[in-house]
Amino acid sequence: MNTNQNNVDLLKTKQHFEILDGLRGVAAIIVVIYHFMEIAITDYNKNFLSHGYLAVDFFFCLSGFVIAYAYDNRIAQMSTWQFIKLRLIRLQPLVIIGSVLGLLTFLFDPFSSFYTVYGFGKTALIFLCSVFLIPYPAMAERYTNLFSLNAPAWSLFWEYIANIFYALVLFKASKKILLVLTFIGAAILWYVAIRSTNVSGGWGGQNFWDGGARVLFSFVAGMLVYRSNWIIKNKLGFLGLSILLIIAFITPYRDQYNWITEPIIVIFYFPLLVSLGAGSILKSSHTKITKLSGEISYPLYMTHYPFVWIFLTYVAVVKPSLSLLTIVIPVSVILLIILSYLIMKFMDIPIREYLKNKLRKS
Repeated sequence: MNTNQNNVDLLKTKQHFEILDGLRGVAAIIVVIYHFMEIAITDYNKNFLSHGYLAVDFFFCLSGFVIAYAYDNRIAQMSTWQFIKLRLIRLQPLVIIGSVLGLLTFLFDPFSSFYTVYGFGKTALIFLCSVFLIPYPAMAERYTNLFSLNAPAWSLFWEYIANIFYALVLFKASKKILLVLTFIGAAILWYVAIRSTNVSGGWGGQNFWDGGARVLFSFVAGMLVYRSNWIIKNKLGFLGLSILLIIAFITPYRDQYNWITEPIIVIFYFPLLVSLGAGSILKSSHTKITKLSGEISYPLYMTHYPFVWIFLTYVAVVKPSLSLLTIVIPVSVILLIILSYLIMKFMDIPIREYLKNKLRKS
């Protein structure tokens, strides 16, 4: 087989698990609503969606399953650099797009003037760190987020770390080794939950290593679900599993119990949902909605937060009533979903297709 044909074969994508794709979109929408709600209602005990941050752990578990499914039987045919290039083509365009949106909202936020505080040099450094996913918790005004322009990029940083470890080590790991790593990851995650009273960390300079604990367990657990063929046949379908997923996020937030409930959700419930999602039957009437949900999930996740920053300063300066926010938040979420679709269709997909074609011809 010639090199060009080999490149074409390596670039082929396997058939998707449609329901898992759809659940990824549901989780992404939950994340967006959660990010608005935690600003509108700062007392997590009174926030009906206060466990929305656990969607990241579901993403990590899903990613481990999907990466193992997509690459286990072909990564041996490619170099580590080829694998990394494929992952960069899939993930990096939206990292850059999200960074650009973050820069624009940083410069033109009508309710703040951060540029006058940080100046050209510091702003340029913050932007470059965002583009290249270099953690830089520079802004106390933004809670020392690792990525001040686009906060959710912290999980992409850890996603890249997990992908690199997969290419170097994990793809060769036996099921027994994965099982050991899963137990170690679960123990570390529970330790983090006890120490911090929850598993919400990883996003800021003050809780950086919590992100490593979260990705270690969930990514390896997702791989283990796939490698062990823990796929549970069922007829719950997309709607049934969406309800089960949402239950995790609306679980009551209680400071004294989160160190117990959150690890249980992450360690046991999310891998179970992945198993059920991989084995469930998709109704033909739900094909389009699951496809759309899966397609917009990553664009929505990576482009919404620059506008949440504006929402944060809007709430701080204007101090709108809660009744007004019940209108502002749903409208904002709908507009951001539409924006993510447009970015996907007219920017992300064309860029990725261009890069794939360049890779095929290289």
